[in-house]
Amino acid sequence: MAGEQAVLDAHYMSRALELARKGLYSTHPNPRVGCVIVKSGEVVGEGWHIQAGGPHAEVHALRQAGERARGATAYVTLEPCSHYGRTPPCAEALLNAGVARVVAAMQDPNPQVAGRGLQGLQAAGIEVQCGVLESAARALNVGFIKRMEQGLPYVRVKLAMSLDGRTAMAGGESQWITGPAARSAVQRLRARSSAVLTGADSVLADGARMTVRPSELGLAPDAAELASRIQPLRVLVDGRLRVPLDAPFFQAGPALAVCCTAGAQRSAYEGQGHQLLELPSGSGQVDLPRLLRELGERGVNELLVEAGPRLAGAFAQQGLVDEYQLFIAAKFMGSTARPLLDWPLAHMADAAALKIIEMRAVGDDWRVIAIPAPAQRV
Repeated sequence: MAGEQAVLDAHYMSRALELARKGLYSTHPNPRVGCVIVKSGEVVGEGWHIQAGGPHAEVHALRQAGERARGATAYVTLEPCSHYGRTPPCAEALLNAGVARVVAAMQDPNPQVAGRGLQGLQAAGIEVQCGVLESAARALNVGFIKRMEQGLPYVRVKLAMSLDGRTAMAGGESQWITGPAARSAVQRLRARSSAVLTGADSVLADGARMTVRPSELGLAPDAAELASRIQPLRVLVDGRLRVPLDAPFFQAGPALAVCCTAGAQRSAYEGQGHQLLELPSGSGQVDLPRLLRELGERGVNELLVEAGPRLAGAFAQQGLVDEYQLFIAAKFMGSTARPLLDWPLAHMADAAALKIIEMRAVGDDWRVIAIPAPAQRV
């Protein structure tokens, strides 16, 4: 009987995770959460968190279930919240609805919750279980979890390269290395990110705007509309403020420019609706670890870095990358073209090892998802 119940729990939690993924592009800075309410083997309510400030997944599901929620089991991909934020606590809503059992995929890492939601339900006589399909639930909210636990965003570095590991021609030309399907995948990466970061070199060379373009997402119209409803924060690392304010990047909307010294230029940036942040390091470059801390404080869960070899190499060298997304085109660009990363390494023992998580074709190109390999113990 216990085994049968475990199978049913996994089945309904799988559906709750499917619902949670509907919020992949729209919930930040909140986590993506889904909820399924089941009574007597029948799904009587479903819901997912659509957007920060709106009702949580449990509320949507309870509204659909109505009186049928009494005595039912609620499957939630994240522990129900127990604190008052922009919305009332979901643990209280479940309790008032009379559910008999709550199954959560994982505990909420938010210090304001951190087990108190489940503890409160259990103290009120509701049967509670936690940990069903937890790894899938954690993967869905890696950025939210890291920000809650470390105060930092989850950093993805996107790189596009040729088969010989080149990212741009010697003169800086880089459009387009990969094809339309890969570019669409990158648009979806932008849309799921709380912030997109690039450097002065990329903006000056390509006239990049770093926006989410609904027509290029490759999603159904309603999903594309939702994904583009909130543009990610666009961050420009420009230590010496080389990018002019009439560049396409700044004309595309408000942005955050990060420099070493603002001087008298601050008023010009702020006058056009942009923010200017001074974060100098001892080496005369922008202090990237401090920048990540700042972005975490601004509620950035997932940060997508789309930059040239120098800035991407700086993130790699400083151990700031959680995940690499490499798009590989079936072409050679030659020995004079620019390398993937500006990261001088003298010996094979210095090589940075990666663990490949996924590799698949994307149109005519390939995408490799990899994470830094754990340090080898000597």
